[in-house]
Amino acid sequence: MPQPGANPTSLSCPESLLAILGVERRSAEAAPGWQTGGMAKKCGWMRRILLGLAWAVGLFLVLSVLLTVLFRFVPVPSSGLMVQRRMESWSSDKPYTAHHRWVPLEDIAPSLGVAVIAAEDQNFPEHFGFDWQAIEKAVQHNEKSRRKRGASTVSQQTAKNLFLWSSRSWTRKGLEVWFTLLMEAGWPKRRILEVYLNIVEFGDGIFGAEAAARTFFGKPAKRLSPSEAALLAAVLPNPHKFHANAPSEYLRGRQAWILSQMRQLGGPELVKAL
Repeated sequence: MPQPGANPTSLSCPESLLAILGVERRSAEAAPGWQTGGMAKKCGWMRRILLGLAWAVGLFLVLSVLLTVLFRFVPVPSSGLMVQRRMESWSSDKPYTAHHRWVPLEDIAPSLGVAVIAAEDQNFPEHFGFDWQAIEKAVQHNEKSRRKRGASTVSQQTAKNLFLWSSRSWTRKGLEVWFTLLMEAGWPKRRILEVYLNIVEFGDGIFGAEAAARTFFGKPAKRLSPSEAALLAAVLPNPHKFHANAPSEYLRGRQAWILSQMRQLGGPELVKAL
């Protein structure tokens, strides 16, 4: 162990590691099997691994910031979820065709923006990416019920769909938090909603408002009625189970609830005020 007053930086690599661990090095006579060279080699590998991890983390942080800044201004050509769905189709016998067309928020009926806010995140205009009241309610509900309830905001869903993948893991959730904070810090709410409406999955291979409006209603997203907008928002919890072009009784009931919430939130003026 280093003597009092010794400079820690003057210690060799093995001695430094032992000092950090609080282990006293035995003398050569007391420990004839001590291999200084072997310890130094291990220390070299440890340094390389730590340096590599530091570079990887630094590179990820820089790239994530650059991508977030880029998509603040540039139309999104694809998303992490679109790539995931394409890769999943490779191992499926079902034919898969993706439909996606970017349109600016001005070319999407305001009713659809209000509908998804009413259905998914009614505090979207006020929060900074996370709705803590909804999270608390979800935790309390999940403790008592087998049927789990989520509390992801529109911002979180945008971060997940755009940059990440769809899965339940703490790694993905942690990355989602990071990208959500980046977006909230650098994007206005209108941009978050615009990207969300352009990449959200409305059905098998149907991504974004324009593709959904043309596929299910044969019209551009700009001409969607409030009723049609509410129906599209109603499928969002599970677009593979629910179908806007063949709505079940449950989906019709959810559509009616969303329409009532849209009126309470102020209708299209809510989106125009963002």
